[in-house]
Amino acid sequence: MSPDSPLTLLGGRSVRDFLREYWQKKPLLIRGAFPDFVSPLSPEELAGLACEEGVESRLVEEHGPDGPWQVSHGPFDEATFSRLPARDWTLLVQAVDHYVPEVDALLEHFHFLPRWRLDDIMISYAPPGGSVGPHVDQYDVFLLQASGTRHWQLGGLVADEAPIVQGIDLKILEHFTVQPGQDWHLEPGDMLYLPPGVAHHGVSESEDCLTFSVGFRALSADESITSFADYLGEQLPDSLRYADPDLEPATQPGEIDDAALARMRRLILETLDDPSQLTQWFGRAMTQPKYPDHPVPAEETTDVDALVAALQAGETLERTPGSRFAHRDHGESRATLFVDGDAHDCDSTLAARIAGDEPLDADTLPLPGAPALLAELLQRGSLGWPLAPDDEDDT
Repeated sequence: MSPDSPLTLLGGRSVRDFLREYWQKKPLLIRGAFPDFVSPLSPEELAGLACEEGVESRLVEEHGPDGPWQVSHGPFDEATFSRLPARDWTLLVQAVDHYVPEVDALLEHFHFLPRWRLDDIMISYAPPGGSVGPHVDQYDVFLLQASGTRHWQLGGLVADEAPIVQGIDLKILEHFTVQPGQDWHLEPGDMLYLPPGVAHHGVSESEDCLTFSVGFRALSADESITSFADYLGEQLPDSLRYADPDLEPATQPGEIDDAALARMRRLILETLDDPSQLTQWFGRAMTQPKYPDHPVPAEETTDVDALVAALQAGETLERTPGSRFAHRDHGESRATLFVDGDAHDCDSTLAARIAGDEPLDADTLPLPGAPALLAELLQRGSLGWPLAPDDEDDT
């Protein structure tokens, strides 16, 4: 796909134009981003997911039995849904792409952005009046209207210190003013892009309001520094310490002088400023699974010869929904492939193939090291065989 080709998904804009004019800069409303869109799951199926163990879900009731803007966490049961009123509540289910292949397939439409930036697809259902209040997210998100109608209002960029409503489990803005021209009603197939920091408020206007939120990962500075420091700390020798061979006689024994601070600063900066270590940490951090129980390792040992035979017979390996792939080319036909928080040194063409969109079939086998690496990723659960139709019906 050429970055200069117009995309319906972006309202006829090219990827290059979208990135230059809108990405992390300003919102964009796209009418008919997905023409004739039909939701791949129903509200009842979403509620069913919210009843399952291990699925992250929340229920927000504007007028809850225990107070305003009550938040409950799943798994839920039928009794919970049967007691709900006819309006003013929202069900949110995280990472639906992990569990519903048809939802996972939607992510392919967003591969004009780095794949490792994608987080997950959260789906919300709400009857009339349902919302989570005016709020701010610190990540990019595409809000795709899947069914029903939702009324969106935007309030512009919000400062970090903006006051929020106290005494509730949601970060609802205390003050929200709709910006001129930033008031829309979205129908199925319409989509709204929001950069980080933009206040927004969405309210359901129909019985079957489903909204898909395609979110993107953005590590905060504090978690990045902490994570990178922890990664380095696991590898640094105990002998690398503060040292002062240039020490001068102390005039005041209790003083921390400029020279001491300069030595400490130099030690820290020289330790942190290691591009190869940064690459290794960053690849692992950006492919870290969203949940600790993912991926699920194969129950049986993967046999390399059997894998090769299956691919040569026409089988195709699939990337497991929710698994994350990235690669870093080092030149001279070598690369690091990052998969679900782990790193694999391998052939650069093989790394690009596994981390890309191309099918993993028999054409992959001639690449150096392919059979062994594919078998390892299959064993770990990051790759899998397509489900048979009967298996899909059972899930």
